[in-house]
Amino acid sequence: MRESALRWGVPKMAAAEREDELERSPGEVCFPGGKREAIDKDEIDTALREAKEEVGLQPEKVEVICRLVPGIDKMNHLVTPVVGFIEDTFQATPNPDEVSDVFVVPLEYFIKPLNYKALPYKTSSGYSNWMHCFIYDDHERKTSFKIWGLTAHFAVLLALIIFGKRPTFEVDYDLDNLISSAENNFMNLYASVYERKKSNL
Repeated sequence: MRESALRWGVPKMAAAEREDELERSPGEVCFPGGKREAIDKDEIDTALREAKEEVGLQPEKVEVICRLVPGIDKMNHLVTPVVGFIEDTFQATPNPDEVSDVFVVPLEYFIKPLNYKALPYKTSSGYSNWMHCFIYDDHERKTSFKIWGLTAHFAVLLALIIFGKRPTFEVDYDLDNLISSAENNFMNLYASVYERKKSNL
C-alpha cells in the first residue's frame, strides 16, 4: 500500500528515498508504504500506519481522498495507492532503518517534465510495456532524484487526474476515458500475471 501526499496550493507530491542498505530496492524513490498487517482494517489503514512508521506522518494529519487504480510491482505484489492531502508545514522525520530522505516534487512535473525518458520493460509474466523515468533536480537542495517504475506510474496517473492535461510524452491511456483505461490496463497486466502463475503450476 502506498500513500501519496499532496500539499495545499500548488499540488506537490511527497516521496521518500529508500535507505541504501535495504535488501529490496535500495536507494530507490518510493512512496511510504508496505505490506498489510493483521491490525490494518484496509489499504488506507496500511498506508497511514506505514507513513507514520517510515516518515513520521501522523494519521490524523492526513485527509484521505481516494484510492487509485492498483498496480503490480516487479515482485508481482498487488499495490494499492492511497491519495491524501497534508499541510505544507509537515516536517518529515525519516526512519533511518528504511528511509534516507523525504522530498517533494511539483505534481505537474509528471506531465511536463524537464528530464524524461521511456524505458522498455517486460514483467516476469512476459507482459511488455514502457516504463516512465523522470530525473527531478531539486535546486534548493542541490541534488537530483530518479523517479521511475511503479512510483512514476502512480505519479503520472495522479497528475493526469488532477490536471486533466495531455502530457508532453506518450502514455498508455485513453485520456478521454482515463479511469476506465487505467482499469483496463491493470486488468490486462493482472491477467498476464495470473496466466503465468497457472502455467508454472
